[in-house]
Amino acid sequence: MKNKLLSNKSNLQVLYEDNHLIVVNKRVGDIVQGDKTGDKPLSDVVKEYIKDKYNKPGSVYLGVVHRLDRPTTGIVVFAKTSKALTRLNKLFADKHIHKTYWAIVGIKPTKTKGTLIHWLKKNPKNNKSKAFIKEVNDSKKAILHYQVLKALQRYFLLEVDLETGRHHQIRVQLSSIGSPIKGDLKYGFNRSNPDGGIHLHSRKLVFVHPVSKTDIIITAPTPSDPVWDACN
Repeated sequence: MKNKLLSNKSNLQVLYEDNHLIVVNKRVGDIVQGDKTGDKPLSDVVKEYIKDKYNKPGSVYLGVVHRLDRPTTGIVVFAKTSKALTRLNKLFADKHIHKTYWAIVGIKPTKTKGTLIHWLKKNPKNNKSKAFIKEVNDSKKAILHYQVLKALQRYFLLEVDLETGRHHQIRVQLSSIGSPIKGDLKYGFNRSNPDGGIHLHSRKLVFVHPVSKTDIIITAPTPSDPVWDACN
């Protein structure tokens, strides 16, 4: 999905910034890093923002630490220095970054709260993962914890804490228990959202700053639409 607004730096919502990090609130349709679509990535928009804000000559250093799926919204962290990038990569690899997501589903899970454990296998041909209850060849173990936060008029708001970070993990695991995410046609929801996105939002990130060693807690406002607005 082409996102024409992405070229406008005024639409960039910066949640946190210092000498080493910049954290932004990704919108539906933004791609974090360049891909075969040729669409302008969020990383380029952030570089332009830094260049303009600080009147930097030449090229701007920006390290991509992690990614969010294109139809997903919420927190994305970038490194402004190579030192921060190396240390952030280690924090993510060692699972020392606590990630909380909000997801809106049409069917309430059987249990109000629980832990989901599956083995996920990615099919690169259709860019889709499949969940298995037992390990299969080339599968990776996926663990998440969820709880129902709120019953909406037609939907349910879930809070999801990730223990692992697998391809489409929240999407496929919630779908596997009969609760696909609103708008997620790929994983079984019955209709798409008008903006082509899905109601999955990277809501909160908690970690120790890779350089200053201070505690960082970042919360991303949800997109503005009637369903998300009913959650707040």
